[in-house]
Amino acid sequence: MIRILIAAAIAMVVSLFLSRTLIFWLTRLKIGQPIREDGPAGHITKAGTPTMGGVGIVAGATAGYVISDLYHGIYTRTGIFVMLSILGAGTVGLIDDWIKVVRERNLGLNKKTKMFGLLLVAVIFAILMVTYSPVHTKISFTRFDYPGWEIGEVLWSLWAILLISGSANAVNLTDGLDGLAAGAAIFCFGAFGVISFWQFRYPDLYDVPHALDLAVISAAMAGACLGFLWWNSAPAQIFMGDTGSLAIGTGLAALSLATNTQLLLPIVAGLFVVETLSVIIQILGFRFFSRRRVFKMAPLHHHFELSGWPETTVIVRFWMMSGLCTALGIGLFYGDSLRSGIVGLIAGTY
Repeated sequence: MIRILIAAAIAMVVSLFLSRTLIFWLTRLKIGQPIREDGPAGHITKAGTPTMGGVGIVAGATAGYVISDLYHGIYTRTGIFVMLSILGAGTVGLIDDWIKVVRERNLGLNKKTKMFGLLLVAVIFAILMVTYSPVHTKISFTRFDYPGWEIGEVLWSLWAILLISGSANAVNLTDGLDGLAAGAAIFCFGAFGVISFWQFRYPDLYDVPHALDLAVISAAMAGACLGFLWWNSAPAQIFMGDTGSLAIGTGLAALSLATNTQLLLPIVAGLFVVETLSVIIQILGFRFFSRRRVFKMAPLHHHFELSGWPETTVIVRFWMMSGLCTALGIGLFYGDSLRSGIVGLIAGTY
């Protein structure tokens, strides 16, 4: 437990000060985020705000994970693989962000190149997991045997690739308002911290021998997002960019795969799912239903902005929605543990 707290604290402090350093350095070099021309008119004033703040998140989480191991920590292969996937996705995002600021336009890597980089990270993660990690190759909800559909290494790898690419892009779509994605990510990583620590407490039920290491990673990512949010809250002094959004999305998917809770991820990360669905609905409505727009603008947060909600109102209400999704996810996970024999008996003794 102490190592988890140390990881969160170190990650928050490193992210906090590194983000401030990035603001100073990028502002001095006049390197800022270009704003999409077809976005809400009120966002034009944000042009030039420093970006690539995700560097602080990734660096903070890495520092928290590595340094906390000095306190009676034991690295696990699975934990290392999850951290490498976060670093890999963050690197893809960093390249994309750098191209954007150098070219001074809101276009970095083209879609195919960006997706190739992300898929490469996902493929490497999947291969490492099925080859060197004791992960169960099953589709599962709250534990490896529920529902426990065995799909084998090949299909599990394809499932992992799909989950990582989908999650990374979902967070990327949500990152459109000051602090929105970072705040929601704190809830999500907090949930996986609780889940993985609970799995560590009851190894016979969950069979996740690497659970404590995953709890440390979850805490480190939550702490890093919190440190970054200090500067990213409205009005944002720095944006996370694709460096942060791709790393966060990949981290959430990797944790769900490592903890055998893949089907629980869409509930825990419900806000990101809703934002993604709003984009899909908008595209389908425009293409197949007389070019009609279901929303005033997608993703969904822009729809409410154009409906007259102040930006801060949208952010706080969406945070509340994310918190409710996280609470529901933890509730379902805990409820299943009470229905199971081992934990149910233990809980009944108190």
